Amino acid sequence: MRILINLIVTAVIVFLLANFLPGISVDGFGSSIIVVIVLAILNFLVKPILQLISIPITILTLGLFLFVINALIIMLCGSIVGGFHVEGFFPALLFSLVLSIVQSIVGGLMNGD
Repeated sequence: MRILINLIVTAVIVFLLANFLPGISVDGFGSSIIVVIVLAILNFLVKPILQLISIPITILTLGLFLFVINALIIMLCGSIVGGFHVEGFFPALLFSLVLSIVQSIVGGLMNGD
């Protein structure tokens, strides 16, 4: 049940961010649910491989390259999901950063921490 609640909350966050951030658009709430599911799958399957391949550059940049990996995952999701449009790298980077921050805040509020 908790996974379903997290899915819906994250879909609401994605839908709201797509309406406020430039360069990101989502066609509807149904598309934002699909975006969240695809992002979860990509974060589970593709992201560890990219992190493993990029260990040297991640160490050189003191971990900042992980932001680039997150933006690439968002762009890949934009190319997979038809109702989710990402206009470039920097909107994807901004979307990734804001999504992570808002998810952390909402997650903390939901856990009561």
